[in-house]
Amino acid sequence: MSAHGLFARLRERFPTADTPFLETPEGARITYGDMLAYTGRLATILTELGVRPGDRVAVQAEKCPELLLLYLACARAGAVYLPLNTAYTDAEIAYFLTDAEPSLVVSSPERREGIAALAEPVQARVATLAPDGGGTLMAAAEAASPDFNDVARDDDDLAAILYTSGTTGRSKGAMLTGRNLFSNAAVLTEYWRFTATDRLLHALPIFHTHGLFVATNVVLWAGASMLFLPRFDAGEILRLLPKATAMMGVPTFYTRLLARPEFDRERVRHMRLFVSGSAPLSAETHREFQDRTGHAILERYGLTETNMNTSNPYDGERRPGTVGFPLPGVDLRIVDRDTGCPLPDGEVGAIEVKGDNVCRGYWRNEEKTKESFRDDGFFITGDLGRIDADGYVAIVGRDKDLIISGGYNVYPAEVEAELDALPGVAESAVIGLPDPDLGERVVAVVAAKDDGPGDDAAVRAVLAGRLAGYKIPKRLFVVDEIPRNAMGKVQKAALRERFRDV
Repeated sequence: MSAHGLFARLRERFPTADTPFLETPEGARITYGDMLAYTGRLATILTELGVRPGDRVAVQAEKCPELLLLYLACARAGAVYLPLNTAYTDAEIAYFLTDAEPSLVVSSPERREGIAALAEPVQARVATLAPDGGGTLMAAAEAASPDFNDVARDDDDLAAILYTSGTTGRSKGAMLTGRNLFSNAAVLTEYWRFTATDRLLHALPIFHTHGLFVATNVVLWAGASMLFLPRFDAGEILRLLPKATAMMGVPTFYTRLLARPEFDRERVRHMRLFVSGSAPLSAETHREFQDRTGHAILERYGLTETNMNTSNPYDGERRPGTVGFPLPGVDLRIVDRDTGCPLPDGEVGAIEVKGDNVCRGYWRNEEKTKESFRDDGFFITGDLGRIDADGYVAIVGRDKDLIISGGYNVYPAEVEAELDALPGVAESAVIGLPDPDLGERVVAVVAAKDDGPGDDAAVRAVLAGRLAGYKIPKRLFVVDEIPRNAMGKVQKAALRERFRDV
């Protein structure tokens, strides 16, 4: 009988022990054999620290190879991995620890004292992990045995909890099972044609589903390797690209590479695949990238709660402005946002999905879990989209970002696409602000390039030939930079707050 559980499923796919798994920019290497030894030592230490199967291990530490090994060690020990954004404040961390009640918290050494005080009410132990691999956790692991009998887990046991961004109300912990994670890795590996010969350029954070589960689990499932960077650095990316075959990134990665004149066809002629996600990729960036490099970026769509739902095809047209087709094993439908009734192709509605990739619900929040699922098992994503005549899915925005002005629905993505195509606009964000007459007025915030797009009147005059009058922004604000979070998502709540009283 084959093994069950996340690590067991991944381990079945591992290549020989001497196969490279991870390499740092400085040239340090970890083979698959090294990875098994390190994770065995870490799993031994976890159990010695009192971590039992099903216990949560909360982690807030800087990206380093050892952090990735800790994730895998938790899987071996049967623990539930709980990564936390390194930008979270003490107040936010206090909430997560109170909500998740971990038995162990791993922090960076400089934050140990503060984290220990926050962990005390839930009686969690604290260990440290530094960016250079130092700290109490790895020091203990060095002296531990690499021989560890992996804890038997079921495929549907909890493997990780990822907290949502909490743009409205408290963050919610999405409960992800082993099946959620390995099934999605298996589908993506085949869909994106990953093999053992691939080397992935990994510059994403690993407190988020993109860098931790999509990038890492695909590499493991394929038996491939990765170049593991602590963060995105355009210069380092350009230096290391010749050693890679694939790269996963957020749109900001690609716009910053396009800003470098040395980023050209010769630099990427050996590359097989560029993937973009976590935030919308503008059609303008898609076209500019293809013109410059000859590569069409493959854009896909996923959520914290669902892993990946759709992808543009590996073979075939990667259509700008879309996120492709539902992945194998994923059912996707567009429904009326109020009634839940399915809509015909071409109409905008709420996106709902169903499949092995969808989380079990929200940690200790039965009410929100019930609200988020239909009776037939479909998950309500909170995104708005449509499916065109060829079956491509397009995201038009978040339900909460929908603007209703004078009784008309305005989908920000449609207006942003027109603004981004204007000369002098680097990128844009369209928001709704309170209006006593219209209910909400459409407002545009743009980051300028060159001489900028001109004044309000000039921009509105251009848009008048492209958009219905009610969609045209009533005001235009020019800023140095559009605010984004660590994964490149535009922070529209911050923009609404900033310009609310203007």
